[in-house]
Amino acid sequence: MRRLARRLALLAALAVPGGPVAADGLEVDLELILMVDVSRSMTERELEIQRRGYAEALQSDPVFAALQSGLLQRVAMAYVEWAGWGSQRMIVDWRLLQTRADLDAFARTLTAEFDPALRRTSISGALLYAAESLDGNAYDGLRRVIDVSGDGPNNQGRPVERARDAVIGRGITVNGLPLMTQEGMGSQWHLDDLDAYYRDCVIGGPGAFLIPVHDWDDFAEAVKRKLVLEMVWRPPPGPIPAQYAPRDRYDCLIGEKIWERYFGDDLWLP
Repeated sequence: MRRLARRLALLAALAVPGGPVAADGLEVDLELILMVDVSRSMTERELEIQRRGYAEALQSDPVFAALQSGLLQRVAMAYVEWAGWGSQRMIVDWRLLQTRADLDAFARTLTAEFDPALRRTSISGALLYAAESLDGNAYDGLRRVIDVSGDGPNNQGRPVERARDAVIGRGITVNGLPLMTQEGMGSQWHLDDLDAYYRDCVIGGPGAFLIPVHDWDDFAEAVKRKLVLEMVWRPPPGPIPAQYAPRDRYDCLIGEKIWERYFGDDLWLP
């Protein structure tokens, strides 16, 4: 709550010329953590497509223009790959992005090497890890956003709804990039309506949105569009709502139930 209060104070100060600004971290327009699915259902080709797609988007003219469109013209960003509960690896730690050179350097780091996939799928673990990383970084943004991609439902760890609600209750927005392709292993995890699952069970917070990817050829363009929307979004006037959750229409435990059907056990956390 202290960070939310500071962000609101910063927003109010920016609205008044010469207004004082005081915060513990470096003020930025946006703190954005990219949580990218590398679970075992992803092929090596898909893992590489994701890294290269983000790199291409970051080096594009629309993303640079979006970066410059903010009040402060700077964004803090991190890139994390995730799979099961407790399986997250920071690929690019928090960096300040202000120039084309900053965007290019971030992109080059993504494509320097490619790591093998991890096991299982814990969207809830990814969300909670991202929230802790946002709280612990050296930046203080007008907005804080978790962008989570994935090709299947949560099947390990805390139920995704509980994790989502806990995260957005801290003033963080969760956006989604459901990967609705069918190239990798584990066809039993495929949901034809994964975008509906993400809509009802994963995303939330002020201005939350999702962009589904139906074909890998469209991935880089989808990422570019997503990054632009996240960078140019403006908070509504007045206090930022502390919590927002979409109506629950989907069975948000579908992934856990599929796992139990095939393997007979699971790790569910309260």
